[in-house]
Amino acid sequence: MISFYFQRLVEIFPFFLKGLWMTVIVAGSGLVIGTICGFLLGVLRAGKNKIVTRLIGVYVAVIRGTPFVVQIFIVFFILPEWGIQLDALPAAILALSILGTAFICEIVAGGVKAVAGGQLEAPASSGLTRIQQLRLVIIPQAMQTILPPLVGQYVLLIKDSSVVSVIGVVELTRVGWVTVVRIPEGLMVFSLVGFLYFVISYPLIRLSNYLEKRMAVQETKL
Repeated sequence: MISFYFQRLVEIFPFFLKGLWMTVIVAGSGLVIGTICGFLLGVLRAGKNKIVTRLIGVYVAVIRGTPFVVQIFIVFFILPEWGIQLDALPAAILALSILGTAFICEIVAGGVKAVAGGQLEAPASSGLTRIQQLRLVIIPQAMQTILPPLVGQYVLLIKDSSVVSVIGVVELTRVGWVTVVRIPEGLMVFSLVGFLYFVISYPLIRLSNYLEKRMAVQETKL
């Protein structure tokens, strides 16, 4: 019986590859949008404008303090009541982008704040504008602190993308649930699902470990 189920699993493996590709689309889009927005909000959160800082802080607290599945339901089911109708895929990408923005914002803000005060005074006294200070001095130095947790957060967001299956997006987890109906061998099916998630996450895990070790070596030299 196990061999029969395994043969059936091999036959429908292309279906899993389609689900994997959909996971890459959702997670990749969410990561790109979340990174761009997270960097922008992170820089603002590390600024001196208390009103902006507090508003962003409220946004971050709400997103980080509520379950992701609730956020997906709000985007997919509640927004249409306000006239914003989204299909399942755009809704999934939007929800994951909102989640990613909140976490990446905190990582970036922490990295910017970690830059020593004296290193900020020098470019300011040289006549550089705030944008030039950020682009030429602050962000390059802050990236040493930002990169390791940022890559680690990417891995978490890839795994969080599995939740979008609840609104019908046929990504990897959804494919697993559909397959279990045909092949009642849950361990075998979801072992494959877990392995495919591992395939796309492991390179980022290795990159995160490498960046953490490199950063530790640089700090030791200093």
